Amino acid sequence: MEPRIVTLEEKKMVGHSLKMSLAANRTFDLWSGFMPLKRHITNTIGSDLYSIQVYGTFPDATSFSPTTEFEKWATVEVSEYVKYAADFKTLTLQGGLYAVFIHKGQPSEFKKTMDFIFGEWIPASKYELDHRPQFEILGEKYKNNHPDSEEEVWIPVKLE
Repeated sequence: MEPRIVTLEEKKMVGHSLKMSLAANRTFDLWSGFMPLKRHITNTIGSDLYSIQVYGTFPDATSFSPTTEFEKWATVEVSEYVKYAADFKTLTLQGGLYAVFIHKGQPSEFKKTMDFIFGEWIPASKYELDHRPQFEILGEKYKNNHPDSEEEVWIPVKLE
């Protein structure tokens, strides 16, 4: 599973966020609250959904644990920030270098993808993690809880 290396331009995102950890996973609550309301965001770019993880203290591969807390976002990209309902928050994804992997399969298999990225690919590459959000793009090939589902996993990197 070789990634493609992409330079991302800054993106404006609108959505909901919740603090959580893998041990106290609130992803279902996050998306359940966002999806019925996303139709109120009228200036979206494309139809992709973005699942974004923002870490306060940036964990490395050895310090990340199931109890590491982060802020998870359910978002869409917008052309510009306008006045939104109080339920929505904005997040600017800073541009920069990303390694983009494809995760195929169900969410229960996602750990294997992440173990490969952080346990094998990054240590063997000329890159190191960069302190920016990591995210997944849930595009047209994404099929929630389906074995044929595909999503892009964007990992922020910089040259060593």
